[in-house]
Amino acid sequence: MTILNLNALGVTVGETLFSDLNLTISKGDRIGLVAANGRGKSTLMGCIAGTYEPTTGEITRARGLRMGHVAQYVPDDARDKTLYDYVLAALPPEQADYESWRVDVLLDELSVPYDLRQKPLRDLSGGWQRTALLAATWITEPDLLLLDEPTNHLDLHRIGLLQDWLAALPRDLPVIVISHDRAFLDAVTNKTLFLRQENSRHFALPFTAARAAMEEADAADERRFANDLNKASQLRRQAAKLKNIGINSGSDLLVNKTKQLTERAAKIEAAAKPAHQERGAGDIRLSHGGTHAKALITLEDIPVTTPDGRVLYTTGKKWISPGDRVVLLGSNGTGKTRLVRLIDQAINGDMPGIRAAPTLSEGYSDQHLSQLMDDDTPMGAVTGNFDVGDQRARGLLAGAGVNIQMQQTKIAALSGGQKARLAMLILRLQQPNFYLLDEPTNHLDIEGQEALEAELIADQIACLLVSHDRSFLRNVGNRFWEIRGKRLVEVDDPEAFLATEIAG
Repeated sequence: MTILNLNALGVTVGETLFSDLNLTISKGDRIGLVAANGRGKSTLMGCIAGTYEPTTGEITRARGLRMGHVAQYVPDDARDKTLYDYVLAALPPEQADYESWRVDVLLDELSVPYDLRQKPLRDLSGGWQRTALLAATWITEPDLLLLDEPTNHLDLHRIGLLQDWLAALPRDLPVIVISHDRAFLDAVTNKTLFLRQENSRHFALPFTAARAAMEEADAADERRFANDLNKASQLRRQAAKLKNIGINSGSDLLVNKTKQLTERAAKIEAAAKPAHQERGAGDIRLSHGGTHAKALITLEDIPVTTPDGRVLYTTGKKWISPGDRVVLLGSNGTGKTRLVRLIDQAINGDMPGIRAAPTLSEGYSDQHLSQLMDDDTPMGAVTGNFDVGDQRARGLLAGAGVNIQMQQTKIAALSGGQKARLAMLILRLQQPNFYLLDEPTNHLDIEGQEALEAELIADQIACLLVSHDRSFLRNVGNRFWEIRGKRLVEVDDPEAFLATEIAG
């Protein structure tokens, strides 16, 4: 049963985000919405939810359709509310008086600890804020659930819980999910929409299978386009030969035939459509300075502690050599970021038990991108810290997916994806030989993730990274350290850990 239909939908904001989009949403559809950063995913979701007006086309909704739109961020005017009160306020006043028990039941289903329910949203992590947004939407009992980046800031265990929760929803409930987490999309969707400026494609397949089908369809388009151009070229060559013969012989019949062949060639060329070429959202090109050190980082058996001195685990003797791409595995709260910060402190100062090679040059990015100053501009961040002129800086920023219009805008106004790409550009310009990356794929689109993966692997860049993105850590890592109990141990691969975390 169809509940919503998009007909020739398009949005133009300065440039065309998408156009002539046709899509039917039926009961039971679990649709993954995929596109590069800044290509209109959230805008399309706003159109579907009725909060954004499309430029062209129309949306037909089933009568009485109740929409549940889970946005990425908590509204500013709600940040002082407790998680519990925020969810309760989503109910109509008459229901809130008599059905507050529904809030407790739902928060239990979402495994929200009781002590967090009474904390203001502003004091909660990004992951728990997203859980609050989801709960406040679901308690209204929508007929269509729209999820915008629901896994951002969630650890693996919470991603697993979210997957299980979605799987337990009524089978006929349609869900549309925006996500850059490839493994998550494969787990929770049965259809995929690749949103494009024109010629968007959708497949009745989860992401990985749909991606392969799209590449095959694009290749077929490329072959068809080449054949059309070849056919037109042949017709024009025939027309040129006949034209010469007709002129020399004075034959009007050949002259007319020449005109017909030329017109046919022109029609074929006009109708031929080139295969889709993704407008680069910005290549990530990491580079590194050389080093002859055998070990860039050496860890003695040091304790990793909480701020108040409680020991979380000890590291044992560990080292990171050039070309090592070490993935740090551990449940949320076990101290992954603490170790990353200790290593950063050792590189930039002194930390007993951690030695950095004298030739080590560090590139550090944390999960909050705190190396970016909100009051600065992208242009200022590049020209103020590196010896590049304005013209080259503009080219570098455009290549990193920060368009000309945004380059003089405050960094605070950039999207999460644009900030992530700017952070990667700044790392590149530093030319380190060792990268410390804490959740580098937060807000980074699939195209950007795959580019980062390719660069880390191709250039044999040494790094220590923390990530909850299963596809990313599997593809990048060639060594794996796991926080197991009170020890940091090296394991052959991450699969046992991932299976345990996702299963909960």
